Amino acid sequence: MGPAAREDTPLLGKERPLSSQFKTFANVFIAIVGAGVLGLRYAFKRTGWLMGVLTLFSVAALITHCMMLLVPIRRKLGAANIGSFGDLGFAVCGPLGRFLVDILIILSQAGFCVGYLIFIGTTLANLFNPTTTLTLSHVSPKSLYIWGCFPFQLGLNSVKTLTHLAPLSIFADVVDLGAMAVVIVEDVKIAVEQRPDVVAFGGMSVFFYGMGVAVYAFEGVGMVLPLESEMKDKEKFGKVLALSMGIIALLFGAFGVLGYMAFGDETMDIITANLGPGLVSSLVKLGLCINLFFTFPLMMNPVFEIVERRFWSGMYCVWLRWLLVLAVTLVALLVPNFADFLSLVGSSVCCALGFVLPALFHLMVFKDEIGWKQRTFNSGIVLLGLVLAVSGTWSSLSEIFNWN
Repeated sequence: MGPAAREDTPLLGKERPLSSQFKTFANVFIAIVGAGVLGLRYAFKRTGWLMGVLTLFSVAALITHCMMLLVPIRRKLGAANIGSFGDLGFAVCGPLGRFLVDILIILSQAGFCVGYLIFIGTTLANLFNPTTTLTLSHVSPKSLYIWGCFPFQLGLNSVKTLTHLAPLSIFADVVDLGAMAVVIVEDVKIAVEQRPDVVAFGGMSVFFYGMGVAVYAFEGVGMVLPLESEMKDKEKFGKVLALSMGIIALLFGAFGVLGYMAFGDETMDIITANLGPGLVSSLVKLGLCINLFFTFPLMMNPVFEIVERRFWSGMYCVWLRWLLVLAVTLVALLVPNFADFLSLVGSSVCCALGFVLPALFHLMVFKDEIGWKQRTFNSGIVLLGLVLAVSGTWSSLSEIFNWN
């Protein structure tokens, strides 16, 4: 494979020292924990708390398995030429494989950013509680705040390298952890005091909806190969990944269950809508918005890399970045519901990235070396991913557009 076929991954850099097990654990944690967790409590309201927990842990186990399928594929094909998921797609299926991976990564990463803007716009609109819309321009408060983010995001997304954004990223993560801790404490207090009625199973009609949100919450397959490459003791990467995903699943499950147990049928799709008035509540809402605001350019960076590589010879292009930020903003203005959109992205794109492609690539590369059990299992994952993608996408679109 010539150098032109390789997709570089500047997020990690070529000269960095190899990572310890703890640093790899921390990197997995940062890569996975994002806006998806904010939609879990509403998903648990829809699915029931027990069905939600079972779905969440099933997705965590299956997606961890699929992530680990990528490592032996790279080792068999030649690790020196494969630094990313896109490289792997090229090595297995040629230009078509890379194109498919690139498209899905663009849709997933841009989808995350759309969710960020929806959350920010809705939360700020609720926080400052405007009583009227702008009658002259017919702009809703939510839309006004989303547009208010636009010029600042143009500036942040114009930064050439992620190194310059690292301090903002660290600040955003600290603020996010603090805000989430306060939310959990409030949930426990409210759940003990009010004890609202909750259900364990919401019925099979919402199963695919819950699957979509869970897959969205755990999506991070694109980070597996870069993180495995930079780990010092690569033989222990599987154990570190499994431990990381297990702990994250426990945190996600606790967050979703406690949120639903606190508010029951009153659980809103935006978690901040359930927080009452007061200084602490306002600070939590602002903290979550700040986190997502500064995470936006980090999530868009893979999109910029792919688009600039395909349309601008891999060189920095500010106007392409601005067009992409504008497109994400326009989509955010059109989507009414945060959690429904998470389910849509999780079902349509993340299922393909997290389930279908890893299992399919493994089947193609090891077709003559694996037994019938592994072949059947991988084929089942591909089929499950396709079924979830089709059914979950239809379920989420039905919710968004209120189809009957």
